[in-house]
Amino acid sequence: MKKIFLRYSAVIASAILLTFTSCNDLDLAPTNKFTEDNYWTSAEKANMVLNMAYSQMYNNVNNPENANSDYYNYFFKTEALSDNIYEGRGSSDEKAISSGQADASNGRFAKEWADCYRGIKTCHTFLENVDRVPDMDEALKTRMVAEARFIRAYLFFRLTTWFGDVPLFDHDLTLSESKELVRTPKADVLAFVRNELDAVETILPTKEEYAGEDVGRITSGAVAAFKARTYLYSNDWENVVTNCEMLINSDSYGDYNLFSSYEGLFLPENEYNDEVILDLAYVASLRTWGDYYDYAPLSVGARVNQMAPTQELVDSYVMLNGKPIDATGSGYDENDPYVNRDPRLTGTVVYHEFPWQKPDGSIQTIYIQPGTAPDESAAVDEYQGQGTNSTSTGYYMRKYYDPTSLASFTSGLNLILIRYADVLLMYAEAKNELGEMNETVWNETIRAIRERAGFTDPEALVFDSSWSTADLRSIIRNERRVELALEGLRIFDLRRWEIAEDVLNGYPHGAQYGDSSIDGGYIRLDQRTFNPERDYLWAVPQSQKDLNPNLGQNPGY
Repeated sequence: MKKIFLRYSAVIASAILLTFTSCNDLDLAPTNKFTEDNYWTSAEKANMVLNMAYSQMYNNVNNPENANSDYYNYFFKTEALSDNIYEGRGSSDEKAISSGQADASNGRFAKEWADCYRGIKTCHTFLENVDRVPDMDEALKTRMVAEARFIRAYLFFRLTTWFGDVPLFDHDLTLSESKELVRTPKADVLAFVRNELDAVETILPTKEEYAGEDVGRITSGAVAAFKARTYLYSNDWENVVTNCEMLINSDSYGDYNLFSSYEGLFLPENEYNDEVILDLAYVASLRTWGDYYDYAPLSVGARVNQMAPTQELVDSYVMLNGKPIDATGSGYDENDPYVNRDPRLTGTVVYHEFPWQKPDGSIQTIYIQPGTAPDESAAVDEYQGQGTNSTSTGYYMRKYYDPTSLASFTSGLNLILIRYADVLLMYAEAKNELGEMNETVWNETIRAIRERAGFTDPEALVFDSSWSTADLRSIIRNERRVELALEGLRIFDLRRWEIAEDVLNGYPHGAQYGDSSIDGGYIRLDQRTFNPERDYLWAVPQSQKDLNPNLGQNPGY
């Protein structure tokens, strides 16, 4: 069942705009004011405002036919900031960031800042007015207030993760207040976020306690998992363990498990399964996304290829015996590189001779390597070289492709923000960093995840007591990469591990379809640059500094 409350998303904006009037253009100041004294007359109207906050928590809505859409596709574009994805076309904001050319005028910086504060404003509007609703059920009001506080905390965490110190406030600002704001230290923002999460954790229902029409709303389990993530990004291992164990060792916060099929986890028929903790809800024809119009192979109807997986991501998938491809005894064959690999590769990346399932259920073989397509009318060599409409890397994205999508790959498939496998991986990493990794922890985390993926070889599954903490760190970090690839989390791992300058400097690569005299024939792509003295924080947007010089600027910008 789809999230019923988000079915109103198509009318939320228009309904609320009828009661708002523009006040000014400051993102931190009140951009709208309620002008009708009788707006807050029912729980349904209050819920419309809360639903708007939900829709602003994380944006990935677009019209694939309209390049000037007001919506910004964060979910996949964030992955392009990492070493998993290469953006081959145009001069996007993300490409400017990854090439080291971004300054305070970069559009992604401005959009991230503005979108988060717009969502925070909506939360404050709700929190400051919901008590005006007459005769509202107190239990419902209490729950809705907790949802709004979670969304506000989520947005402040997004802000401080990207920008470091950011303005922190707990009420709807006046124009004069917005002009006097200064940035709050990151530690204080994080303390506020975690205090808010602590406050709402026991108020919100578990997923099992929600009625059918409310499936997908924020749960106590989502609070525990998200709080674990806030501590993960601070390398606070003890608190990561504490919050993960709330979900692993008890069903008090909901009953979560790994879904039986890795590929099936991302298909529309399995939405709201027991692995999903928090997601972005969509409804076909009302609230959709269409990114795959520019990600899928051209031979199956895509428009162009904008972003594609890198060879570095493909190389991170180990062999079925658990060995990295460059390890002695791995069995890797460079001339037949996709056999006997981690099954999650097939669920994530389209490679040469990939069996692509079309909307009608038929299978079309994707020929990517130049000169290999048979003489058939529908068969083409996908890789046409750099500067063309096809893949720049020799690969295409597969995870989150919706076989039931409509024209132009328009999809109502939910996008997952937090899932149980991430909880297990957070737990494994924290236990290892604390020196507490053992066979029991391994079996309930890494082994369980690999078994679900399809590994059967004992060498890939059995814990080795001779592994050092460093050995396990390498295994766990790579496991995070392949398990969570294309889900927008990789860049945050690179930043918190402080290895971005190691993997985001130099040339990313594509498949072995390039000049054999350069990098062994692996396609050399545009150089990336990451300055550790600057790029671990984003610039305060110039547009905001122009409005309020008190905001200052991060180093290097």
